[in-house]
Amino acid sequence: MQRPNAGLSAGDEDGRANNILLEGENLYALASLYKWRGQVDLVLTDPPYNTGNDFRYSDKWNANPNDPDLGDLVAADDPARHTKWMQFMYPRLQMMAAMLKPTGVMAICIDHRELFHLGQMMDEIFGEENRLAIINWEKSYSPKSHETHVSSATEYVLVYARDKTRATTGLFERSEAAETAYKNPDSDPRGRWYPSDYSGMGASTHPGQVYGIQSPFTGEIYYPTGERCWATSRAKMKTNLQAWGTDYEDLELEDDKPSKALVLKGWRPDMPSTERTQLLETARARAEAIRDNQVQPHLIFLRNGFGGPRKKSYLEEVKKGIVPTTYWIDDDEHIMPAELGSTSWDYEESGHSQTGVTELNAIVGRGHGFETVKPLKLMQKIVQLWCPVDGLVLDPFAGSGTTGHSVLALNAIQGADRRFILVEQGRPEKKDSYAKTLTADRLRRAISGDWANKKGVALGGGFTFSSLTRRIDGPTLVQMERDEMVDTVIASHFDGGKRRGSNLRPITDETPYSYLVAKNAANEGIYLIWDGAGANANLTEEAYEDIVGEGQRANLAAKYHVYSHLNLFVTDDVHWYQIPDRILQDFGLDLRSDPFNEGE
Repeated sequence: MQRPNAGLSAGDEDGRANNILLEGENLYALASLYKWRGQVDLVLTDPPYNTGNDFRYSDKWNANPNDPDLGDLVAADDPARHTKWMQFMYPRLQMMAAMLKPTGVMAICIDHRELFHLGQMMDEIFGEENRLAIINWEKSYSPKSHETHVSSATEYVLVYARDKTRATTGLFERSEAAETAYKNPDSDPRGRWYPSDYSGMGASTHPGQVYGIQSPFTGEIYYPTGERCWATSRAKMKTNLQAWGTDYEDLELEDDKPSKALVLKGWRPDMPSTERTQLLETARARAEAIRDNQVQPHLIFLRNGFGGPRKKSYLEEVKKGIVPTTYWIDDDEHIMPAELGSTSWDYEESGHSQTGVTELNAIVGRGHGFETVKPLKLMQKIVQLWCPVDGLVLDPFAGSGTTGHSVLALNAIQGADRRFILVEQGRPEKKDSYAKTLTADRLRRAISGDWANKKGVALGGGFTFSSLTRRIDGPTLVQMERDEMVDTVIASHFDGGKRRGSNLRPITDETPYSYLVAKNAANEGIYLIWDGAGANANLTEEAYEDIVGEGQRANLAAKYHVYSHLNLFVTDDVHWYQIPDRILQDFGLDLRSDPFNEGE
């Protein structure tokens, strides 16, 4: 069961309703979040890396993943530590995958210790065909002197889609620095442009696009590099070349290329030098006249005509954003690969581990005990790519709260409305539930701008802090006191017909109410008829009249969501939820759908 703690919650009403920081063991926490099953856009998390004493293992999980015995901490010298880590992670990965929408994506941070094991499990759960990327990001930018072989300077993010054909990868916003690379030196009416590569991959599949082209400025013949080919038709390439003022023709060269070269008409490699010089000078003069006095053709030559061929890429054509790649080295996207794959993100683009620690020091002060913290920049980029602006992010290993902070920061920057659910237990064996002492403190300071270094900016938003208490079943529910039942109703309530606004806003008015406990995003009241075990818990006509009166006093809509044990009074403006059946159903503990258990 989830019990909210108002003293550890922070921010505005909407933020508290939409964002959750849940204290508790994440396997149990994921079970308590059943109402969000199939509703999460992005699972983004940073699980234990199996560095020693950073996760627990119990062999009882083989028979029952929900056994309350969490087991002992696994030491770094345990010969079975890799197997135990996989058995620890697998049920959690399964539950995380079940939380995703059909269009959802899971991104998991990991280092070299368990990279291959995690990849095997993800391939099994999602299918290898749904792997979107293996991101390699630079966690440090200087080698470690104590390493005897190869210094480990990178970590990884494995990204999988629940269904690759339905998932969407966003674009990065184009920075001002990137836009300054676009110029318009020839007053092109189409606006600012950038000289882009005129070749693409595919030499083996498009051999007819592999040939030489001759520059009208220098007479030099250029070829696509490596395994690349020209990224346009041969006819279009010839038209582009002739736009420089000289006719071109096909010529067979002894260059081992499958197609004839496009050369200046009349040019031959063995022609007399005086004729060659005259031909090239004429072509150069025409090309320079066009370069200096007209709008340059689509095909240009770098270094004022004395470099290699490029094409004009117009700012207006690419202004919507930058296609993300796994190689983030600087803001000039033209030197990056064009597809997601298995390459690197430079620390200047993703931040590094020390950046994360420095950020945490600035926010909460020193002495927090975290030696490795993911940088905000890394997590923000992942959220920006795979969570829509009104989406939901889940982090079952929240740690210091970087994922939640990233969502709050992006919302403030973009005017977005993303939400988060964070789960963190801390180290109870050390009596340190840093869900309270660190995670909640960081989020509160991010919201308010009250950083330890006095340099914070208020991001706004909010969250509700809740703790897992006893496990829920039917007998437990019907023995609850009223205050416990209020917390349980608020935690469990879910309207599956609404994508957003399912979380409730508790009623905090000083006015006492007998039944009204919360309201939803549509300003409709949630009413609870419950005074503890053995007391009246039925919806009667008298109770209905009192409920209507309370709704009017609270200025709520005339639609009444009522929780009770039995419904003895039927009316069209009441949506009724039976205790305990509906609560168990929303917690995923009783999946019966008997229409007589609840209804209008």
